[in-house]
Amino acid sequence: MSCNNDNAAAAIIAFVSGAVIGATAALLLTPTPGSEVREKLGDLTEGATERVRRLAREAKYRAARKTKGDELQYDGGDAWI
Repeated sequence: MSCNNDNAAAAIIAFVSGAVIGATAALLLTPTPGSEVREKLGDLTEGATERVRRLAREAKYRAARKTKGDELQYDGGDAWI
């Protein structure tokens, strides 16, 4: 069974390494000036940061609602659990 775990870890490491190498190559080979690339990366970072914060607030809110004693209610739909 450990062979499967080793293979999965190797695949994840290879994927992440490839993504980092690809991103680095894209940044180094881009035809735009460095200041424009840094500005675009800053905008992407701000957008991603805001999205993560929003999702964290939603998750915290939902978790707080569930811990206050709200039981799950059957809504009439079918679900596989």
